[in-house]
Amino acid sequence: MKLWTQITLLVVSLLILSGCVAKVTPKQEAIIDDTLPIIKLTKNGTIADMNAIALEWGSFDDQRVKGIYIYRVALSEKTKPKDEYYDTVDNRFATHYLDNDVTPSSKYNYYFKTFSDEAESRRSTITTIESLPLMGSTTWIHSISNMPRSAKIIWRPHTNQKVEKYSVQRRTLESKDWINVAIVKGRLNVEYIDKNLKDEFTYIYRVRSVTFDGLTSNPSQEVNIITKALPNELINIQATTDLAKKIEITWEKASIQDFSHFNIYRSSGVAGTYKLIAKRSKNFYLDTIKKDAKQYFYRVSTVDKDGLESIHNNYSIQGTTIVKPKTPSVVEARLVDGIIKISWHNSDARVVSYIIQKKSKKNFFESTIEDFHNITGTEFIDTEIKADTAYYYKIYGVDKSGVMSNPSIEVEIKTLKELPAQTYKNIKTSTPKVKNAPIEDIGYKEDVITPVLDF
Repeated sequence: MKLWTQITLLVVSLLILSGCVAKVTPKQEAIIDDTLPIIKLTKNGTIADMNAIALEWGSFDDQRVKGIYIYRVALSEKTKPKDEYYDTVDNRFATHYLDNDVTPSSKYNYYFKTFSDEAESRRSTITTIESLPLMGSTTWIHSISNMPRSAKIIWRPHTNQKVEKYSVQRRTLESKDWINVAIVKGRLNVEYIDKNLKDEFTYIYRVRSVTFDGLTSNPSQEVNIITKALPNELINIQATTDLAKKIEITWEKASIQDFSHFNIYRSSGVAGTYKLIAKRSKNFYLDTIKKDAKQYFYRVSTVDKDGLESIHNNYSIQGTTIVKPKTPSVVEARLVDGIIKISWHNSDARVVSYIIQKKSKKNFFESTIEDFHNITGTEFIDTEIKADTAYYYKIYGVDKSGVMSNPSIEVEIKTLKELPAQTYKNIKTSTPKVKNAPIEDIGYKEDVITPVLDF
């Protein structure tokens, strides 16, 4: 087992050593051999690009040569030419070298030395090469403003066939820093639409062209874009407080040309959650409530054809259904000579008629309910009674809209086991009756609100 472990370690070590051959570099105190060949660039031995420089030299047959040392000096105001080793070509048959670490619009000095196992040649003639300047971006760019929460820019395709894609950059008036918002692939793909932007906000765009080898051009011209503004906020909203079981909301007409509709929102509290209850093309809405003295708060917004909605959370209007009339007060209720006579007092000028609700109960299993409508006076005479029966009466006041008051106190009158003969033959029950139709207000349970399209 120990022998296998040692063999495995030896194999791994050999693999590591074989894959990590060190580059040959010039010696600090090199021996100069005047007989070693000196590199000479060919007639067209330099080709410059924006981010690369290619060098070509003539071949030689000296078998002592093991390779070539390349020296490079980046020329600038802060540096001076000096011997500066840059790279090694470790094959004497090689006649080309490509320098990929080049800055556009920069000058470089190159010279070379051949080397053998024991010495180096004298250096070659210094060659100065300037890389090409950074290419310009697209020569034309155009913007389209007034789009809803978005912006569109288009540009002319770059003429350089090396362009692979475009980098779209954006900033705002508040910031000088550019951010990359998109990469548009394809030299002929020259459109970009930016989304999820602020309303009525200014953005600035520019484009950089990117080549297949990763070279980025200078930026294009800058273009400004202003996104579309929201419709104006509605503040002249009104809601009724005097309608029966309904609230009518009205507001100003739309002032925008691309108007679509209005949204109506409702909440039970001024600071509560407002739910969308309707969409209208006209500037009014009738909200059916089905309950008296019910209060709601409303907000209305304008929506344009692009779906932009005006601000609507700054102004709310309160509306209420009309309150119930005041409850009639019972003045008298008594049994007189085989009839029941009830009178009351009206304390509300809104009341135009009354409803009398009559319940009768002879025993546990036998009972009836009758309602008498459209009573205009303040007295009710009931001649249709039976002996040994309990009667219960309530009085409701009704206004011109049909809104009923809460019921009066319930009065109870129990007849005798034997009723005397009625002496008022010409007396009739005061008003028409409707049997088995109780009118107590059983309350109102709101339905689930579903937005209504009503154009």
